[in-house]
Amino acid sequence: MTDQPDLHQQLLDALTARGSLRTEAWKRAAATVPRHEFLRGGFFRPVDGVVPSAWEPVLQGDSGWLEACYQDESLITQIAGTILPTDVRGQIMRMPTSSSTLPSLVLRMLEELRVESDSKVLEIGTGTGYSTAVLCARLGEENVTSIEYDEDVAGRARTSLARQSMFPVVVTGDGLLGHPASAPYDRVIATCGVREVPTAWIEQTRPGGLILTAIGGWLGSSELARLTVHDDGTASGPLLSGQVNFMFARPHLPPPLGLLPDLNQGKERQAVIGADALTDWTTRFVVQLAAPNAQRLTMERDGHTEDVLIDVDSGSWAAVYEDHGRWTVRQGGPEALWDAVEEHLGRWQAAGAPPLEGFKVCVTPNGQTIGW
Repeated sequence: MTDQPDLHQQLLDALTARGSLRTEAWKRAAATVPRHEFLRGGFFRPVDGVVPSAWEPVLQGDSGWLEACYQDESLITQIAGTILPTDVRGQIMRMPTSSSTLPSLVLRMLEELRVESDSKVLEIGTGTGYSTAVLCARLGEENVTSIEYDEDVAGRARTSLARQSMFPVVVTGDGLLGHPASAPYDRVIATCGVREVPTAWIEQTRPGGLILTAIGGWLGSSELARLTVHDDGTASGPLLSGQVNFMFARPHLPPPLGLLPDLNQGKERQAVIGADALTDWTTRFVVQLAAPNAQRLTMERDGHTEDVLIDVDSGSWAAVYEDHGRWTVRQGGPEALWDAVEEHLGRWQAAGAPPLEGFKVCVTPNGQTIGW
């Protein structure tokens, strides 16, 4: 079996070769932080061939545990808000709620943060503490504040960090509110997804400082955004290339679908754009801008597959299906969801379907806009 130092170096070499790790300062920082030290409680791996997804624990000392710690993969560390790998024997079929993000994304985000040697950083989402440790190695623990929603997760991260003789400020609370006690910050970095950039992050960042976060929606498409904070209390900046998939901050999770509307009701017409648009990552991101509160489910009805968008809060819905090469949409509720989708996608396509890195995010006291 390959020993830990070799596994660690192999991972760093691979990340350097792929361009996730580009600068010497971050290479040195990453080299001092052994990832397995932040996964001593084990992790969950997916069970092949089981639908819906099932998970089984892999504990320290199990075959493949150490090797997996140094793969460029996200590793699930908590299920259903409270369940740890040590709590399970066999398999569990519940939703993941905490993870150790794949190292290539962690280090790419740290590179994209464009820190100076003395930058003061607020990290939203401590998780296992691995990314917190890399920040400490690069900037010094006195310049790092990390906030974690879950007290138990935060406690385990503090323990792991202490084993590395690192003692940054790690607090428990709603990361969307930031941590004003240590503000202002030069940089804010979020390791969870958000639908809108919280104003608290802007208020707690110095003018000229940067906010790096994943912005997405409930249709499953998200992108990194790097915003510059301005003197007038607004922030703006581009989306960055590359698809990312973070768990949402818990307050930004979608509401339960509850009782479905009667999909036999509503007005039906020929669709200008079919549901196949939802299979493309970029197009789906644009759709989210048109229907920001919609969730998607797929159903087999009357001999065909229907893609259904549902806005729980408004009660609006749209069911789109193909029959003999013809797309049809049926809509109900106060808002015509698919009309909004077709109008927004039509304007984007008329502009030449620009890539997401050509989009700009603007956040003001009046709200957030994303456009091309």
